[in-house]
Amino acid sequence: MTDQLLVEKKNGIATLVMNRPERRNALSIEMREALFDTLTDIETDDSVRCVVIKGAGDHFMAGGDLKAFNDIVKLPADERRKKFEARIHNLHPTIFTMKRMQKPIIASVQGAAAGFGLSLAMACDMVIAADNAFFTLAYINIATTPDGSGTYSLAQMVGLKKAMEIAMLGDRFDAEEAKRLGLVNFVVPTADIEAETDKLATRLANGPTVAIGRTKQLLHASLQNGMEAQLALEAESFAACAATEDWAEGITAFAEKRKPEFKGK
Repeated sequence: MTDQLLVEKKNGIATLVMNRPERRNALSIEMREALFDTLTDIETDDSVRCVVIKGAGDHFMAGGDLKAFNDIVKLPADERRKKFEARIHNLHPTIFTMKRMQKPIIASVQGAAAGFGLSLAMACDMVIAADNAFFTLAYINIATTPDGSGTYSLAQMVGLKKAMEIAMLGDRFDAEEAKRLGLVNFVVPTADIEAETDKLATRLANGPTVAIGRTKQLLHASLQNGMEAQLALEAESFAACAATEDWAEGITAFAEKRKPEFKGK
């Protein structure tokens, strides 16, 4: 495992820290591979009930490592095409894993979330941002198009016209604007970002894990399903939740007028 991604598992929370602060945590091949390997490990780790992704230092992620592209610029056009098509496809399993994982994933953002950094934040289930955070899709500034599911997420979240503006102009916008657009759930003072992230992650980790995971899957499925298919999934999911220990605890706690103590089972 590379030191470009630091991993801590504690109290049901796995915290992934992208660790290239000298490059604003720009995505390298090593970091990309570590993200995939770690997320696939966490997916089947029953001790983990919530995931937090954050950046080391003052920034979340400033996108791809453009300095590493300098050598590729010198290659013939056909070779550049082949290299980047393979490289982008190799990023997709990480996004698929994040969407498939039946555990909530939180992006904790301060400073820059640019390029793939914004795509990665959008791929998370919730985003909590410091008030010093800023966002830009940025790809247009190097004459290319978004990757990492950026175009998939953006139009769904902000609407087509606004997505065109953000993607085609590449302008920077702040955390409050990101919240207004629906890209961020919570904005907190920069000094409080760590504590507020932990509070949110702990709340999710202490929740009914199966129900939270199934809710995530239902919401993603709703983007493709017609009503009949979606309602069938709702019935199947509710029934599956009713067979869990957490559901029985929730009903019992309600009857006894006390706070439920969920175990994630």
